[in-house]
Amino acid sequence: MHNDRSAHSAVPSGHATPPGDATDSSRNPLSRRGFLRSAGTGLVAVAAVACAPAAVPSWRTGPTLAPSGAAAPSPPGAPAVPSAAASHDAHSAAPSAAPSASPAMDHDANAKAVVDRFLGGEGTSLDGAGNQPLEPRIENGVKVFELTIDEIKHQIDGQRAPVDALGFNATWPGPRITVVEGDRVRAIFKNNLHESTGIHFHGQRIPNAMDGVPHVTQDPIPPGGSFTYEFTARTPGSHMYHSHHNATDQVGRGLLGAFIVEPRDRAKRYDRLYGATQDIVWISNDALGGFTINGRGFPATAPIVASLGETIVVRFMNEGNMMHPWHLHGMPMHVVARDGYPLGSAAFTCDTLGVNPGERWDVVIRCDEPGAWAFHCHILQHAEGPDGMFGMVTALVVKDATAAADSETASPVVAAARSAGSTALICRIPGIG
Repeated sequence: MHNDRSAHSAVPSGHATPPGDATDSSRNPLSRRGFLRSAGTGLVAVAAVACAPAAVPSWRTGPTLAPSGAAAPSPPGAPAVPSAAASHDAHSAAPSAAPSASPAMDHDANAKAVVDRFLGGEGTSLDGAGNQPLEPRIENGVKVFELTIDEIKHQIDGQRAPVDALGFNATWPGPRITVVEGDRVRAIFKNNLHESTGIHFHGQRIPNAMDGVPHVTQDPIPPGGSFTYEFTARTPGSHMYHSHHNATDQVGRGLLGAFIVEPRDRAKRYDRLYGATQDIVWISNDALGGFTINGRGFPATAPIVASLGETIVVRFMNEGNMMHPWHLHGMPMHVVARDGYPLGSAAFTCDTLGVNPGERWDVVIRCDEPGAWAFHCHILQHAEGPDGMFGMVTALVVKDATAAADSETASPVVAAARSAGSTALICRIPGIG
């Protein structure tokens, strides 16, 4: 394709536009301790304190210590840690560990309070939800996507102050881009930051000039400038797009999104291949704001809600700096693809799946066990601490007929848990249903 070289050096690149010339783009799972105390299906006696206070011991915890030889992780909301890259002004906060409790803090009371926020649907009350589908416009058969790169205020949960983050089209994660194998794609990025950047389509086989690595395949996109990436979507499967410039900082602050390429052959798509009725993108990060799933930390994470007998697909994408082993309670995950490539006869079944930085794993889940099932990172420092659960925790909620009827008056998680026999929800929690 023709390259506009007016704002760039001799290194090949896509259409670049200097500043001014671009066109702007138009509360449910219960505490993990409660889950582990469960005697059979459902959840445990977290809220049973309200029914039989003497039956549940009071847990008291003191401050947690950092591992030997390591600096203590910053709690959520801690000041940002300066970046090692002195040439870039922006920086990210260090990953968050569990909030430290006072010596006299009552673990059960605090853990239940956090769960109650999740049961109440805290995540749905927050503005700026990311990972929303982005519809292209069609120009001469080319699918054109316009995105801005923005400085934003973003809430990790409902009680912590918004953080200074970055986003595509002002959201973290950025919009979900879905195309079909063989589509011609044109993605136009307008840089509204006060710093330069560059965008890489992770996992795609594309021309070198479109690879998005500043100083290697293109000049950085300057503040106020734009860059056009154009390529044919050759590699089906689960992929990502993200910054590849000061990436530890920029990706850590939210410049990340999902890029899904559906197979040209419809028979190979998950709805046809496995009968999947939900296709869920799950992007993890572990920099600004601590340990997050799709830009939120528990209790503001979104539960996955399915009907008994339904089949769903979850696409795990790790945009962070650490490995995260995702563990689902109650039912197994059938792992069918890695980095967009089908595993075929090498597909396997597990209940805990380690996802390394940059990896994508696709799993199929048959929702055959009713209840509200914890779904979390099993590095426990990323999921639970003295104040209860936090960070990389959500739930898979499987509703049977009874739960479906009950959900007219209670939240889906509460309804599913009660229907499955949760002792924690025998007594209705005030304000929850």
